[in-house]
Amino acid sequence: MGSISVRPGTSCLYFDFRYRGERCREYTKLEDTPANRRKMETALKRIEVEIELGTFDYGRYFPNSPKAAKYSAGAVAAAADTPIPASDLQSFRKFVGIWQPEKAVEWRISHRETIESILEGHLLPYFGDTALNLITREQVLAFRADLAQKQIGRGRGTSDRTIAAITVNRIMGVLRMALDEAVLRHGIQNPFVKIKRLKQKRVDIDPFSIEQVRAILATVREDFRNYLTVRFFTGMRSGEAHGLKWRYVDFERKQILIRETFSRGRTEYTKTDSSQREIDMSAPVFEALERQKKVTGEGSEYVFCNAVGNPLDNKNFDARVWRPLLRLLGYKTRRPYQMRHTCATLWLAAGENPQWIARQLGHTTTEMLFRVYARFIPNLTRKDGSAFDQLITAAVNGGVSITPKAASQETNNA
Repeated sequence: MGSISVRPGTSCLYFDFRYRGERCREYTKLEDTPANRRKMETALKRIEVEIELGTFDYGRYFPNSPKAAKYSAGAVAAAADTPIPASDLQSFRKFVGIWQPEKAVEWRISHRETIESILEGHLLPYFGDTALNLITREQVLAFRADLAQKQIGRGRGTSDRTIAAITVNRIMGVLRMALDEAVLRHGIQNPFVKIKRLKQKRVDIDPFSIEQVRAILATVREDFRNYLTVRFFTGMRSGEAHGLKWRYVDFERKQILIRETFSRGRTEYTKTDSSQREIDMSAPVFEALERQKKVTGEGSEYVFCNAVGNPLDNKNFDARVWRPLLRLLGYKTRRPYQMRHTCATLWLAAGENPQWIARQLGHTTTEMLFRVYARFIPNLTRKDGSAFDQLITAAVNGGVSITPKAASQETNNA
């Protein structure tokens, strides 16, 4: 580990570090001030990283130093008769310290925080001090097994619940990203070869019926009726609704422009690029937004906000408005996200085009729509299975074989 020190008699700073087994001191004319120390500490960190990676060019940093010629590329290559031992390759911790800041510019702030939490809470405690090339497939599998068996604590005790497969896969996904990059940079063997994701249990959605929606809207506090109307009939995510600003409400075209989301106390880019979309307003939504404009249109840039004009807090809404409302009506407790599922199922029940629905929800294709809402999708007769029912009823009870085409014709004539 290098350091920044002060040269006696001059009050100027100098670098003190080790390179190729030799102690190196490189003097500067910078005075010992906090600003200069920060600059040199930043440079020193970069030097140490490059030394670890084997890319350090002495002459580029210190062109006037006598050691620049000694450690030129040609001289180093001639001296490097023996390779660096495998165990000397940088540790997972040091590699992540380089990789994470480089990748962070690609990530949304909330995603960056999730990555940091996974690294600090799971990956660094397990792999941190292990050299990259010593991380084996067996070690990765053992780590995954430990994760899958870890119990989730509640309060001071523990429960019999273990970490869900979706969470294990998310943690393993971050490890895979880091090691994939290590493979590209250092040519190590990839320990993730043929390691598959855990199978995740399918979670059934639990939307509200139109009768339940009507009861909720009739019972909810007046100051949240417009909000719930918009949530139930647009399919907006919580963060999208809370981050909605008036400049993204187009009353003329009757559209809501989804451009931002509010998450973890900040407004930022939407979940994905496909989440950037325009939602067509139905009549109830248009009317609710017109009413809401009279309430918050002058006092805040946000459509739905608290008393001081800031976006609604999801936890506060869930605890103080949503759950008490469901208890009052005697409905099963459900996440506010079920309002999005409710909207999708109502669109499907109305026979709207699946491609249009997918666009409204922010999906690039209809694949997720059919996978998640399969049992809510009616056929063209509006009665699932009706064509098949008529076909076999006529064939069995009438004793006459009816072709599907004939059955379809009978359905159309009905």
